[in-house]
Amino acid sequence: MSRVTENLKPARLWYHFEEISKIPRCSKHEEKVMEYIVSFAKGKGLEVKRDKAGNLVVIKKADPGMENKPTIIIQGHVDMVCEKNKGTVHDFSKDPLKLMIDGDGVTADGTTLGADNAIGVTAGMALLEETDVKTGRLELLCTFDEETGLTGAFTLDPSILTGKIMLNLDSEEEGAIYIGCAGGRDSTIELPLSEEDSNFEMEALEVKISGLRGGHSGLNIHEGRGNAVKLLGRSLYALSKSVVFNIATIDGGDKHNAIPREATATILVNRNAAALAKSMLADMGKTLQAEFKIVEPGLELLVTGTDRPDIMFDLMSTDDIISALMVLPHGVLNMSAAVEGLVESSTNLAAVHSEHGSLQLLCSHRSSIASAIDWLGDMHRAMANTLGADITQDEGYPGWTPNPESPLLAIAKKSFEKALGYEPEVKAIHAGLECGIIGEKCGGLDTISFGPTIEGAHSPEERVGIKSTEAFWKCLLALVQDIYTGA
Repeated sequence: MSRVTENLKPARLWYHFEEISKIPRCSKHEEKVMEYIVSFAKGKGLEVKRDKAGNLVVIKKADPGMENKPTIIIQGHVDMVCEKNKGTVHDFSKDPLKLMIDGDGVTADGTTLGADNAIGVTAGMALLEETDVKTGRLELLCTFDEETGLTGAFTLDPSILTGKIMLNLDSEEEGAIYIGCAGGRDSTIELPLSEEDSNFEMEALEVKISGLRGGHSGLNIHEGRGNAVKLLGRSLYALSKSVVFNIATIDGGDKHNAIPREATATILVNRNAAALAKSMLADMGKTLQAEFKIVEPGLELLVTGTDRPDIMFDLMSTDDIISALMVLPHGVLNMSAAVEGLVESSTNLAAVHSEHGSLQLLCSHRSSIASAIDWLGDMHRAMANTLGADITQDEGYPGWTPNPESPLLAIAKKSFEKALGYEPEVKAIHAGLECGIIGEKCGGLDTISFGPTIEGAHSPEERVGIKSTEAFWKCLLALVQDIYTGA
């Protein structure tokens, strides 16, 4: 059977990418893909180290005559965000991804692709096999559970590494060199609710927002994409101005770093008001479609009849739910005054989920300013207090402070211009990278981050450019060669 990517270049990168795409590797379930990398390493006679947490380092010894050259760490994470389209039959715990070529891109059929960050890991593997470039010692660091908590980076034992130069391959824009990133923190709000029995005079309706693009809650937050949780709250608030109803269940979103694509509520309304409720919600759907017609052409608000639940939240709790969804912020809060076009601070209303007696809301905050992360946390704590809710906050993760005077950056700019034929952009990114954490663990590293163009990361629209991946590979080879030529 032919390989989907068999005609793509660089051949070894795409070979490993297709093999890894056959292996389930959702966050916190990465052992099988780690086993594949270990098997690859042993087959090539490469040294392998693992720390107690589970991070993996594959080591290529220095080529003859290069023993005194500096060690380079090549770093990526093996886990992926697992999302699929409505109606797509796919079990992420066992099914291989179905890769497809779409013009100049590789994508997956109805699911996330996991190019974030398999493309970086497989580039590192291909580099370890490369024979045309003589290198010093190379250390391929494969971390785990990046997407749901940067766990691998936080638990890394630095003793498994010796290098002081690191190339992070987890960025998503061709021709860009990243030298800084945002830090972040998550807030989980729990709102106590009161329940009561429903009655036979009520009709149950399922109200669903779907068809949104979703996307990365840092990289795409400035694009004005719809948040299904926020739009559902807005729709229910509009309905509540004319129709009395009770919420029985509400659910939407599930990952802190993804903009929610779908959200659903089951509501109960008196039968004599059901027709009005359906009409008003249909009108609201048309309003949202008109408002978001450019950025969210697939947006749908669907209302369907459903079985009547025995239990529902009382009217006061229903109002509390809607109020929480209306007042909790989502989107860009500040743009950077220091870096043109960079989002400085944002928050993502990432998920809502009702249980008996409570509502859980997950909010994810990001900023390139450490004090602003504290401000975002305090803002949400104050909102929770106003709503009469409890709040818990994680310790978060640090940002990565840019170093424009980095010797590595100076080499990279020349290498990239030589490989690409144009001058690269030097940027910071409004997303969490592992660079700052790993750098602190290792007592300071000279680090840059780069990668090919990846669109729609964290959503089933995810797509990695074919020509862009080839350009990324050329940059990687040129940079490694120039580090050793000039060192």
